Amino acid sequence: MKTLRVILGDQLSLDVAALKDIDRTKDHVLMMEVVGECTSVKHHKQKIILILSAMRHFAQALRDDGISVDYVALDAPQNSGSFSGEVERAIKRLKPQRLVVTAPSEWRVLKEAESWQALFGLPVEILDDDRFFATPQRFAQWAHGKRAWRMEYFYREMRVEHDLLMEGDKPLGGAWNFDAENRKALPSTLFLPERKRFAPDAVTQQVMALVERMFPDHIGLSHNFGWPVTRKDALAALDDFITQALPHFGDYQDAMKTGNSLLYHSLLAPALNIGLLSPKEICLAAQAAYHTGHAPLNAVEGFIRQILGWREYVRGIYWSQMPDYADRNELQAERPLPAFYWSGETTMNCLREAVQSTIQHAYAHHIQRLMITGNFALLSGVSPHEIERWYLAVYADAFEWVEMPNTLGMAVFADGGQMASKPYAASGAYIHKMSDYCSGCAYDVKQKSGASACPFNYLYWAFLIRNKDKLSRNPRLGMPYKTLSGWSAERQSQILAEAESFLDSLPT
Repeated sequence: MKTLRVILGDQLSLDVAALKDIDRTKDHVLMMEVVGECTSVKHHKQKIILILSAMRHFAQALRDDGISVDYVALDAPQNSGSFSGEVERAIKRLKPQRLVVTAPSEWRVLKEAESWQALFGLPVEILDDDRFFATPQRFAQWAHGKRAWRMEYFYREMRVEHDLLMEGDKPLGGAWNFDAENRKALPSTLFLPERKRFAPDAVTQQVMALVERMFPDHIGLSHNFGWPVTRKDALAALDDFITQALPHFGDYQDAMKTGNSLLYHSLLAPALNIGLLSPKEICLAAQAAYHTGHAPLNAVEGFIRQILGWREYVRGIYWSQMPDYADRNELQAERPLPAFYWSGETTMNCLREAVQSTIQHAYAHHIQRLMITGNFALLSGVSPHEIERWYLAVYADAFEWVEMPNTLGMAVFADGGQMASKPYAASGAYIHKMSDYCSGCAYDVKQKSGASACPFNYLYWAFLIRNKDKLSRNPRLGMPYKTLSGWSAERQSQILAEAESFLDSLPT
């Protein structure tokens, strides 16, 4: 039976389900670049470059493997601009008897694929995406009957099931989690490795020119693109992380430094999330680094927890909660997103650093995202939908299944605690402890109120006051609410007024 096998832009793995039983004598692979996916949100130029260049390289790898590829470029004549439009055109060209596709990673696109059988009158087989440690069904089994879904306990089950960092049925080192060792500020004298970047080849340069021509008003700088777009380069990036950065990753994974967002972070999520690397090979490489004595256990465990634990967990959250999860807004936050999220033009140095890194690299590390841009949105009462769409647009590794739960559940507490046991709200003191940002700021982190005070300080207390009815009974917020109980009504009103005045002054 002649089959048309659809490969999407985040399915660039030779062992993806839709390719496993391909008949090279009859079947065709359809790959399509469509404007609709580039503009569903105004994606960062480097994110679009990454995906389109990686797709073109992957299509050539398939051809080299003897597979017939029908490839539709973004600027091809008659390109319809949508997945369904291009599938329909391919059916007319190639006359297949059925369609096969690996389950799309985004709920919206899955619903579109599920419509194809009725739309085109052909059998459509949607295969499970088996490039993860856990299926959505496995997560649902774990979550069933639990009021709150804490990642730590899911992670422990995954460790046992996949025999990672285990001694028999016990965790290696006698503990499941070494996070308490992974919160050190970065010493000013510590050597920072020069992280491996990849010069654009001819294919990537063509894509860069295409993106600049078609999406000139999208956020981001394309000229300093350096992400891996081939399997070979992705493996080189993995080796660079294991060799150069993993030994210090644990200690300093929460640290922030002016002018450098790369630090000791893996930088592997863009390649991982489009399929150039597998989560299993990454975890095994990190585990091997511990067993050979190259990296300490706290670093290896902390990194594997991000892949085996957190990444799998948020995927489970996404598929168990969509589509309603997208509309969650437990704290009834409605303020529009400030304009500086797109420009980096702000006198708050920490936010300027995080956003400028985002503009330059389509990247900021997880603490910059959670405790700088996310924390500000949370404290300011920014609409969850607006900040969630921003995260999806601006980061090269942001795909909705992984980005949405991180934003709504962790960054802005819009799900009311289904994921996080408390809001990740912090004043300027946390930023001062974990970074050198405050020394270059127009505001004084030690001032609690007034024109020169760090806005995070009064925004933090205003957030707690505004949300007292919903949050004061949270046991993890007992101390700050005890402090608030000693403040007069007049003082609390002054804090609220100062916060509102500052927020109202921000362009949106």
